[in-house]
Amino acid sequence: MEKDALTAGVSEIGGLFTTAEIRVLICYIFSTIDQEIPGNLLANTLHYEGIANCFEVNDSIDFLCKNGQLKLTSREDDTYIITDTGKNVAETLKTSLSVVVKERAYNAALKMYSRFKNAKETDIKISREDDKTFITCSAFDNDTPFMSVKLLVSDEEQAIHIKEKFLNNPTEIYSAIIDLLTK
Repeated sequence: MEKDALTAGVSEIGGLFTTAEIRVLICYIFSTIDQEIPGNLLANTLHYEGIANCFEVNDSIDFLCKNGQLKLTSREDDTYIITDTGKNVAETLKTSLSVVVKERAYNAALKMYSRFKNAKETDIKISREDDKTFITCSAFDNDTPFMSVKLLVSDEEQAIHIKEKFLNNPTEIYSAIIDLLTK
């Protein structure tokens, strides 16, 4: 297959260089995760992993929407979901992609989706009070707060680091706090 996609940022080994491959991979990812996925975050994730150029991924998502394989579910969150037609494409053509590319892309997309979901289910505020920096991390279950922790930190850099750790797995942090308090 002749290369017809932009290749800036794409790894020579394990990267995709045709729009057809990129479109199949997108359908495959949406089909296997089977949840609303933010398009721009997916594009950035695949680009960061060296799998596909982010502009090509965004163009492919637009193409797949226009052709009925994906459907926009929220403009605000830039989320899409796969249609039955898209699932058929993924199932029919998934063998055209290497196992390594599918696995790398799926793992990266799953991690990205988990972080996206965590960000929607949390509220993190960094504030300054009396020349001190605080971070407040709250986690929600269906709009019901189940944990809120306010910490005094040394500076905004440390607050940002804590924010990133919290977004990676708020449930693990909640479980650790419960374990510490009930032992």
